[in-house]
Amino acid sequence: MPAPPPGRHGAKRGLDWNIVSEPVDVVLIGGGIMSATLGTLLKQLQPDWKIVVCERLSEVAQESSNAWNNAGTGHAAMCELNYMPEGPDGSMDPAKAIAINEQFQQSRQLWTALIERGILDGPSTFINATPHMTFVRGEKDVAYLKKRYEILKNEPLFAGIEYSEDSRVINQWAPLLMQKRRKGEPFAATRVPAGTDVDFGALTRQLFAHLQAQGVDVVTNREVRNLTKLDDGTWKVSYRHALGKTPGSFRARFVFVGAGGWAIKLLQASGIPEIKGYGVFPIGGQWLKTSNPAIVAQHNAKVYSQASVGAPPMSVPHLDTRVVDGEASLLFGPFATFSPKFLKNGRITDLVEQVRPGNLWPMIKVAVDNPGLIKYLVGELLKNHAKKVDSLREFMPTAKDEDWELLQAGQRAQVMKKDPDKGGILQFGTEVVTSADGSIAGLLGASPGASTAVSIMLNLLKTCFPDRIGGWEPELRDLIPSYGSTLNGDPARAAASVTRTAEALGIHE
Repeated sequence: MPAPPPGRHGAKRGLDWNIVSEPVDVVLIGGGIMSATLGTLLKQLQPDWKIVVCERLSEVAQESSNAWNNAGTGHAAMCELNYMPEGPDGSMDPAKAIAINEQFQQSRQLWTALIERGILDGPSTFINATPHMTFVRGEKDVAYLKKRYEILKNEPLFAGIEYSEDSRVINQWAPLLMQKRRKGEPFAATRVPAGTDVDFGALTRQLFAHLQAQGVDVVTNREVRNLTKLDDGTWKVSYRHALGKTPGSFRARFVFVGAGGWAIKLLQASGIPEIKGYGVFPIGGQWLKTSNPAIVAQHNAKVYSQASVGAPPMSVPHLDTRVVDGEASLLFGPFATFSPKFLKNGRITDLVEQVRPGNLWPMIKVAVDNPGLIKYLVGELLKNHAKKVDSLREFMPTAKDEDWELLQAGQRAQVMKKDPDKGGILQFGTEVVTSADGSIAGLLGASPGASTAVSIMLNLLKTCFPDRIGGWEPELRDLIPSYGSTLNGDPARAAASVTRTAEALGIHE
């Protein structure tokens, strides 16, 4: 994209953008962790640029970045088994698990730098040490977990991982897993003491607060409705006030769409050919939650297990310690729900409105080729509160119905895309769609998005600002020392980085 000229904007804070003659340099659509991360990076790299954030709700961090709407693990592939599946021949490749851990290390490095620069508050306001565990039952899964451990224990970024089949050891790690457990049942667990629990809602709010203090317009109650490429190469951003429905518009040189499930709607509205063939499938979720101090005190870990047959990876069951606003609680789930809305505060017509000639066949193929997913969703929808607590008892045999309440989680929009061989595939994870000229980009997909936001935005900077990235690299390496390289291939460097960020972020066993 053409490089925005610096410092040409005299618009005052709060000025109605309808009458601003000069385009802003960057508009970030959506008040979540992705926009907050990209805005923070750009403000450090190019402090003279005019940046505007548009959020359709009355506050930022109210959708997928909200602490109660996401798993908040700080995904590092330490306990999530779906990042390291066993192949048909019994082989296991750690490459994806290592890559995700590398990405999370970049997030840790940036947060460390932002704390040191006074941009973020004390680390306990958004991140807390919480061991990451995996717990499995049955001979097949025990054999799988042991094999996984034997591979990962030799990888520098997984140093310190522990394995046990001893009930006494596992009871020390997580007592709730072992109380009244049936004798003779094969089980095993791994544990990484250096895991974390991240409140991405708190982190997002702090990042936006700093951006506002630096002159960034973070404007709420503005729903972007359309994006139009103008003859001069800028984008006309058309919006509507949530209150009063008054329309308005302004121009921007670069647009990032970080609007969760609504990203596809806005990218389709932009008319860029790169979005053709894409669709999304919304999957909602519910958690079981307890704040009973007697129960919470017995569990300090995030414990994952194997997914049910047909379940999407984002629905892998886990029993998590969560710390939100300084208060600890336990969550178990997620249990899948279905709504055609792309956001928790979306519209009932979202699923239908995305249909285009270019993505209809891929979406039909996804439906035909994933009967297990449909069966899983139907089964989940039929579970009442008691049945959901029954599922919890597979983790925690002593769970009582009355101690747990249901909490509605956020919506996840899983990517469906055209595939030359299969016609259409359901893709898990995140994907950035960028126009050929780099003037607009948007993020589709879900987990492990928030935890790897820094890595995703670094790749976006390379793609969308190729003429700027070379000049930005010294500052990027100051913010993120492993930028442009990897840690896992150098044990000493990996250990030094993990130790430094752990000390800065207060991550201690």
